[in-house]
Amino acid sequence: MSEGDLRQFVIDLSESIREVVLPDLGSKHARADFGTAISGDRTFGVDDIAENLIGDRLDRRGDIAYYSEDRGLTVFGEPEAILVIDPVDGSRPAAAGLESCCVSIAVTEKLDNPQMGDVSFGVVQDIVSGRLFTAAKGEGYEVRLDGEVEVYEQSNIEDITRIFWTLGFRGRPAIEMATVLAELIDASSVNGAVFDLGSACFGMTRIVTGQLDTYVDVGNRMIQEVPEVIEVFKKIGGGAVLNNSPYDVAAAKLILEEAGCVVTDAAGATLDHHRLLGSTHEFQLSCVASANWNLHDKVLEYVDQGIDRLKVAKK
Repeated sequence: MSEGDLRQFVIDLSESIREVVLPDLGSKHARADFGTAISGDRTFGVDDIAENLIGDRLDRRGDIAYYSEDRGLTVFGEPEAILVIDPVDGSRPAAAGLESCCVSIAVTEKLDNPQMGDVSFGVVQDIVSGRLFTAAKGEGYEVRLDGEVEVYEQSNIEDITRIFWTLGFRGRPAIEMATVLAELIDASSVNGAVFDLGSACFGMTRIVTGQLDTYVDVGNRMIQEVPEVIEVFKKIGGGAVLNNSPYDVAAAKLILEEAGCVVTDAAGATLDHHRLLGSTHEFQLSCVASANWNLHDKVLEYVDQGIDRLKVAKK
C-alpha cells in the first residue's frame, strides 16, 4: 500500500469509527460498564463499540498493527505500519452525549520501539460535528468539514488574564491539582475562561481553530517531582494511575506542531523522545500545548510555581 493509500485508509477508518459511535452517544448503552482497560481506566459501552469495529476492519485489511487503550498491541500479518488509536478520546463526554469527543489515530512506520517523534501522519475527527483534522510530518495540516477546507488563525494572546484554556482532570486528585493550578485558574477565570472538556484531543485541536489558547495537563509532572502524591492518584484510580498516555495526544501533537503551535511536556521538554506504545503509569506523560511560544513560556512559569507550592504542601 502506498503512503497516500495508507493515509486515506486511516481517514476512512476514522470516519467509520465515527459512524458506528455517533448514533450511540448519550444512550444508556454508551454509559454501560464494560470493565477496565489495560491503562486501568474504565471502558464504557461507547468504547466497546468502537474497539470492535477497529479489530474487524484491520483484521480484514491485514499486514498492519494497532495499539489502543483497551486492547494494547494487536498485529495482523507482517505490518507495514502501526496505528496508535484512541477510538473515543473523551469517552465520558461521548457517554453523556456531549460534543467534546473525538477519534484519534496516529501513524508510524517505525515498528521497533517507536517514539512520539516518529509519528508521520495524524488524524483527529470530531465525533459530533465530523470536523476532520489531518497532518503529515513536514507537510502541514488541514481541517475539513463536510469535505470543505476550513481556514483558521491561531490565537496571538499572551496575556494570562485573557486566556481561554482547558485542563486534563480525569483521575487527577482535585486538591493537589488545585494546589498546582490555582494561580493560573484565578488569573484567567474572569477575563478569560478555564474548561474541563474531558478530551485531550478535542481541547488541543481547539487551539488550532483559535477557540482556545492553551491545554494544560500536569498530572505526570506532579508524580515525577512530588512522588508522595502517587498514592492519592492510585486511590482515585482504584489502584491505577490515570494520566494521559501517548495515544491520547500523539495525533493532536503532530497536528498542532504542523499548524505552528507549541507542544511540550509540563516542564517544557520535548515529547519527541517519549515512547509511543504503552498506557500504564510508566508510559504516561504530561503535556502543555499553546498557540504561541510567548504564552507557552508564561503558562510554564505558572506551572513551575504551582509545583513548588505542591512540594511545600507535601513536606
